[in-house]
Amino acid sequence: MSALILLVFMGAAIAAMPIAHALLLAAMAAAATSDRVPIDLLVQQMVAQVQSFPLIAIPFFMLTGTLMMGGKLGEALVGVLSALIGRYHGGPAQVGVLSSTLFGGVSGSAVADASAIGSLLIPWHQRLGYPAAFSAATLAAAATIDILIPPSIPMILFALSSNASIASLFVAGVLPGLLMCAGFMAACWWVGKRRNFPRDTTPFNATAFTRHLAYASPAVVLPVLIIIFLRFGIATPTEVAVLSTLYAGVVSAAIYRDLDWKRLNAAVIEAGLATGVVLLVIMASAAIGWLLTFDQMPQGVVQWVQQNVQSKWLVILMMNLLMLFLGMFIDLPAAVLLLTPVFVPLANSIGMDMTQLGIMMVVNLAIGLYTPPVGTTLFITSALAKVKVGQTVRELGPFYLVAFFVLVLVSYVPASILR
Repeated sequence: MSALILLVFMGAAIAAMPIAHALLLAAMAAAATSDRVPIDLLVQQMVAQVQSFPLIAIPFFMLTGTLMMGGKLGEALVGVLSALIGRYHGGPAQVGVLSSTLFGGVSGSAVADASAIGSLLIPWHQRLGYPAAFSAATLAAAATIDILIPPSIPMILFALSSNASIASLFVAGVLPGLLMCAGFMAACWWVGKRRNFPRDTTPFNATAFTRHLAYASPAVVLPVLIIIFLRFGIATPTEVAVLSTLYAGVVSAAIYRDLDWKRLNAAVIEAGLATGVVLLVIMASAAIGWLLTFDQMPQGVVQWVQQNVQSKWLVILMMNLLMLFLGMFIDLPAAVLLLTPVFVPLANSIGMDMTQLGIMMVVNLAIGLYTPPVGTTLFITSALAKVKVGQTVRELGPFYLVAFFVLVLVSYVPASILR
């Protein structure tokens, strides 16, 4: 049954069928050809997976991001960062990295980050005469910091599948996210200096900088509040998601005064549509995961590894290589939900902590978001910059090096993950 699921899914994916539909087709094909799996039981498993209280956090975090970055706050954030570092080598690109890092504490979605930050920064880069392909590459890679800095939708999905603590995962993602930010900024500086990229020559104005900083401070305060609330147990992740949405609404209405009924309606619809896509992927992945577990595939993988691979570091290397490969072809939410049931028993067999496994998985699959042939943020930023995907990929070399360094760190140095 596991082999049939794989064949049907790969065939549907090659035919360019949406991932959720390909997963559903594979699940139905496996159930239809087996006399051991009733269809109604399979449907029950799909529905049961989305009847989870922590999942309520997903639409609220998405709505928070839409409210915060869809108005004047996004422009203020770019303004304060460009005034701070726009004059240095690679400064405009570094503004993109820092913007994504701060936006990561608001939405939890790399795709939302790539769209929002890209639409703000790419026109500014073009006015400066910045290379369009490098601008697209920077923002495609930087957008993935969003899913390491809490809140993080992939971390919520991993916790749902593995019974890990969402709060522990959120706290653990902070240091790898900051390391990724620092590494990407260093890569921007190095490339900008070596190739003498144009910079923002506007003289530094302390008064304007202070004004921009005060205006953008709500974006900086929110991720700090989220971490404090989770770290000290003041609220659950779902409660934090609801509170962050209320915070974003109050800030937009009372401070920036750019929230009207039309914009609120558009934000709710956008968050609802994005949540619907995620929930469909969750349901389809739940069906596949249940069928694979019913077929005892995860236990078979663990048994094979225990018999053929003796070293812990080799087991971790195998997991990383498999995640990197699958991340190039499968959307991140689906990959998390499909791989978690397989890797959890494998991680337990080598004594790996669930929090470390979750961070390692998110970093791995984040790389797939800007790796062809199915890199989501790669295609978004390339389209915004109006360049070919191949041109963007050629500029991604330094960012891949940074990402692989962070991946090795979280895989083999547990101290790099905050507890």
